[in-house]
Order: sequence, then structure tokens, then C-alpha cells
Amino acid sequence: MMKHWLLLDTDRVPVLGLKKQIIILLEFEVRHMEQQIIAMLQLQDEMNKKVHPDWREQNFAWYRAIWIESAELIDHYGWKWWKKQTPDMHQITLELVDIWHFGLSLSLIERESLDESASILHHDLCDPLPSREFCLDIEDFAANTLKTKRFDAKRFGRLMSDIEMTFESLYISYVGKNVLNFFRQDHGYQDGTYKKIWGDKEDNEVLVEIIERLDSTSASFRNDLYRQMQDEYSLLSNCNR
Repeated sequence: MMKHWLLLDTDRVPVLGLKKQIIILLEFEVRHMEQQIIAMLQLQDEMNKKVHPDWREQNFAWYRAIWIESAELIDHYGWKWWKKQTPDMHQITLELVDIWHFGLSLSLIERESLDESASILHHDLCDPLPSREFCLDIEDFAANTLKTKRFDAKRFGRLMSDIEMTFESLYISYVGKNVLNFFRQDHGYQDGTYKKIWGDKEDNEVLVEIIERLDSTSASFRNDLYRQMQDEYSLLSNCNR
């Protein structure tokens, strides 16, 4: 809503000229995107601390997780010439989100400043390498990860561009998966008491339904999502008693 307000509401904004209004809009979008990246970096740090309080000192092989996820990504897209395959776009999106988790972790290790990390990630995502063919771009991304042991956001941005995945979609999907990971851990995922099937649906299906009911632009999006998942899960638990 605010984007349109900046451009069109001349009763509330002085007539600045089209060029200046466009500059204001672009500056707002940059700040908004960087704020969302900072939020995701903070969420990733919290999740990593849940796995290990001193996760930065453990030398986890984040790069290995990235290239293995890349192999799963290309499998969901389809590469086998001896059988008919149709790209599974839902799974492709989920694999990219998983890769983003590990990329954020590497960014947190490489730079102490969240602002600096967000600025660099924003710049690289908005200036991706030129697209070629999706399978070739995945292989190039994985090969570069193996070679450098780093996360290349320009190459990742190219993969997003290949499937026409927007940053907003990445943000919503990431926050959703992050909340689900936290929710599982908080409700017995490690000791085996967590119920992954909610009624006749998997928890990730319920997650998608809840996300569709919420305002993803709200500052309380993550907390609202967790709260509604808690309500749904409590209802399920009461029904099973």
C-alpha cells in the first residue's frame, strides 16, 4: 500500500516531479528489502543457536549442505533423458529456500554486521548473473560453492530468476519454514513426540494454509504465524484426547 501512496497520493505528498517520486519509491523498496533480509538473518541466527549455542565456532560445513541441496534441486527439476519428467515447482521452491537458509548462515559467519550483510545480499540478488538454462545454472552454482566454499548470491539470484521467483516469495517461504522448524523443535521433534500429521494433512500443508490467511507485510507476521500454528496444534491435541 505504501508504495502506491508514494507515487499517487498527491493530496498527502507534494508534487515532486515524476523522477523524484520514482527515486523515493526505489529508496523505500531498497530499505524495505534490506530490513527483510536483516529479519531473516536474525531468524537464522536464532535457529542455529537452537541447534548449537556456539554454532559459529563449530565449523559446520554449510557449503556442503548447499551443494547437496543443489543436487536435490536439479532432481526435482528433472534431468533424466530416459524417462518423462515434469518440473515439480513446489519442491523446487522449497529447495531454493533450504539453500537460502545455509547461505544466510555463511553470511552471518563472514560478516559481523547485519547491515553490511543485508546490503551485500540485496545488491547481489538484484544484480544476478545472466540466465542460461536452469540445469546448467544449478551446476554452475554447485561447482562454485564447492570451489569457494562460500555462498554466491549472484548465482543464487540467477536461479530465482530462472523460475521467476520473487524476493517477496523467498521471504514469505523462508519465514514460514523458519517458524515451522522452531515449532517442531518446541513441540518434541527431537524426542519423537511431535505429531507431523495434523488430522489428514502434513504440518507444512497446514502452514501454507495459515500463511494465506495472514498479512505477510506485517511486522508481527512471524509471531502471528507461530501463534496460529499453536492454536491449530492445540485443537488437534484436544481432539485426540
